[in-house]
Amino acid sequence: MSPTPLDRRSLVLAALSTVVEWYDFTLFLYLATLLSRLFFTGSDALLVTLGGFAVAYLMRPVGAMLFGHYGDRHGRRATLLASMGLMTAAMLATAMLPTQAQIGPWAGVLLLALRCAMGFAVGGEYTGVVAYLLEGAPAHRRGLVTSLAAATSEVGALLAAGLSALTVSLLPAPALEGWGWRLPFLFGAAMAGLILLARAAMQESPAFEAQKAAGALVRAPILHALRHHRAGVLRGFAISALGSITYYVGITYVPVYLTATGGMDEGAALRLATIAALVVILVTPLVGWLSDLRGRRPVLVGLAMLSAVLPYTLFALLARADAAAALTGALVLAALAGGVSAVGAVATAEQVPAEGRLSGLALGATSATALFGGLTPWLAQWLTQRTGAASAPGLMIALVALAVLPVLLRLPETARQGAEV
Repeated sequence: MSPTPLDRRSLVLAALSTVVEWYDFTLFLYLATLLSRLFFTGSDALLVTLGGFAVAYLMRPVGAMLFGHYGDRHGRRATLLASMGLMTAAMLATAMLPTQAQIGPWAGVLLLALRCAMGFAVGGEYTGVVAYLLEGAPAHRRGLVTSLAAATSEVGALLAAGLSALTVSLLPAPALEGWGWRLPFLFGAAMAGLILLARAAMQESPAFEAQKAAGALVRAPILHALRHHRAGVLRGFAISALGSITYYVGITYVPVYLTATGGMDEGAALRLATIAALVVILVTPLVGWLSDLRGRRPVLVGLAMLSAVLPYTLFALLARADAAAALTGALVLAALAGGVSAVGAVATAEQVPAEGRLSGLALGATSATALFGGLTPWLAQWLTQRTGAASAPGLMIALVALAVLPVLLRLPETARQGAEV
C-alpha cells in the first residue's frame, strides 16, 4: 500500500522554509557591491566578495552529506529543524558584524566564515525540503507540489530583491553604509526564527515512516547510494547543473552584471530583479504541473534546448543601455531558469529511492549546485571583466545545457512511478 500523503499544513510549512534560505543567499548577492565596499578593500573587492559567495557554496555538499546521513537514518523532520536553527543563528550574527572600518581585515574573514556556516545549513535544508515534499505529495501531483520548493524559494528571492532595492533607494549613503545594510539581514533572522517555531508542528515524512516500520533503513546511506544508485546520482548531478547555472547566472547574477557593466545603478538593477522574481513565481508551478501531465524528460529536454539557444542573445540585450531591452532579457532568463528549477526539483529527488534519497541528493544535486551555482557568478564576472564580452555569461549557460542534453535525452521517465518512489 502506498503511504498516505501528508496534510497540507505540513507541506506548506516545509515549502515556506525555502523562503529563508534563498532570501539570505540572494540577499548577499544582491548586496554584493555594497558589502564589497564595507568588508574588503582594493580594486578586486567585488571579485573577493563573489569569491566568498562561491566558497560558501562549496560548504553546501558538506552540509548536505552530514544532514542527509542523519535524515536518512533518523527522519526528515529532525533534519529540517536543525538546519533552520543554524540558518537563524548565522543570519542574526551577520546582521551584527563589525565592518572593515571598525576592525580591519577581520571583518571580511568573519563575513566569509558566516557565509560558510550558512552554506553548510542550506545544504541540509533544501535537500530535506525537496525530499519531504516529494514523499508527502499525492502521486499524481508530485511535480506540482515539489515545485513549490522552487516557487517559495523565489518568494525569498523576491523579498531579498525588494528589501534590497528599498534599502538602497531610500537611505542616504552614510546611513546605508553605517547601519542600513544590517536591516535586511535582521529581517531574515526574524523570519527564520518564526518558521523554526512553526516547523515544530510538522509531521514526519510518510515514506520515511514506512521505511522505518519495514526495517528498511540503511546504516550508511551515502555508501548505499554510491553502490546501488550511482547512475541516479549522476543524473541528478546533470539536472542540477543545468538548474543551477540558469538560476545563478540567469537570475541572481543579473543585478551585479547590470551594475558592474554600467548599464544600471544599484537601485534600478534591484528593481528589475524584483520583477524577474515575480515571473519565476508564476512560471514555476505551471512547469511543475506540466511535468506531471507530460513527464519529466520532455519538459527538461525542451528547457535544455532553449537554454542552449537563448541566453547568449539575452545577455547581449542586458548589456545595451536600453531599459526595455534589459527588461526583456531579464524576464526571459528568469522564466527559463524558473522552469528548469521547477521540474529539476522533483526529477532529481526521484532519481534515488527513499532509503538513500537525502544522501543521493547530497552527492548529486547539491554537489552540482556548489559547482554550477556558487562558482558561476564569480566566473561570469571574471570572464566579463577579462574579455569584455557582454555575452560571456550567456555562453556559459549554453555550454552547460549542451553538455547535459545527452543525459536528459536518455533520462528514465519517473513521473508515473508510485508514491513510494
